[in-house]
Amino acid sequence: MRIKKGDMVEILAGADRGKTGKVLFVDPKKNRAVVEGIRFIKRHTRPSQNLPQGGIIEREAPVHLSNLMLLVGGKRTRVGFKRLEDGKKVRYAKSTGETVNE
Repeated sequence: MRIKKGDMVEILAGADRGKTGKVLFVDPKKNRAVVEGIRFIKRHTRPSQNLPQGGIIEREAPVHLSNLMLLVGGKRTRVGFKRLEDGKKVRYAKSTGETVNE
């Protein structure tokens, strides 16, 4: 995956365009990610053990990966893959050539 949990990303399209946040969860099967503080939805919930009162809960909704771009050093960059001498596959920032924190 080009974007992983814990990465800082910028939103490229939609109502939250230009905002940045940390990736909380990535779903590779659906090509979506949940970003902290981005795309809030309201969920009507019944009372349960965890939430005895129930009510309307606000939480983040998933965003398609095509609408996200990785931030490295505060700047947007595309992501590539390369193999190191020891055979390990790593992600790297195409703009600077440096490896992304693994």
